[in-house]
Amino acid sequence: MGKTSIMGNLLYIIAVILIIGWLLGVFVYSATGLIHALLVVALIAVILRIIQGKGLKG
Repeated sequence: MGKTSIMGNLLYIIAVILIIGWLLGVFVYSATGLIHALLVVALIAVILRIIQGKGLKG
């Protein structure tokens, strides 16, 4: 397991956590700015992972 693989998995886990946090915020707390910032960060992380050629499976 190389350093890149660990960082890719960590990036994916963080993205999933941020998406879950965004969904909770939208449907439960109705927060405005912070929730949308979480979504943007999560989407960027997923897009970076796809661009790196690893897809969503790792």
